Amino acid sequence: MRSYKGLLLVIAFLLLLLAVVEFSGLREHFNLRFMHQIIVEHQLGGLLIFVLLFCLGNLIHVPGLVFLAAAVLALGRLWGGVATYIAASVSCILTYFTIRFIGGDALRELKNPYAIRVLAQLDRHPVKSIALLRTLFQTAPTLNYVLSLSGVHFYQYLLGTLLGLPLPITLYCVFFDYLGKTLHLN
Repeated sequence: MRSYKGLLLVIAFLLLLLAVVEFSGLREHFNLRFMHQIIVEHQLGGLLIFVLLFCLGNLIHVPGLVFLAAAVLALGRLWGGVATYIAASVSCILTYFTIRFIGGDALRELKNPYAIRVLAQLDRHPVKSIALLRTLFQTAPTLNYVLSLSGVHFYQYLLGTLLGLPLPITLYCVFFDYLGKTLHLN
């Protein structure tokens, strides 16, 4: 049971955070319309709120594409992409430290052969593996949780994150910009 203590603490944290967000009414603000409005109406303060909502949203498993779409529709392809890259990076950093603080390197304590094999692969090429995972899954909250609990060093996590995010963010920026223009949303 000791090997599951960190995982159970992380699950308890997530459930508590979800309950707080739900009962406080914050959940209503995790939508494209609200984020677009806050960015357009309050340029600097709106961007700060955008980053904070991205961080909280990532912790409670709100997909990052919602934030990316709002930023691109409000700020355009270039600045929406820059804002999203910054918010995504800050969110991943916050998630790493929060989840690592709560759960430590709980995945290292599991005696599952599959987990051991996956972690060994991550250990062989941590930055390259994280960059590839970020390219494929961007800021997927589950990925953030797993990497945070994997025992990977912060500098490896950060470097892999910073290297892996630009390509998918750029591609999604082009897509959402095109979609916004086609549907006359921006």
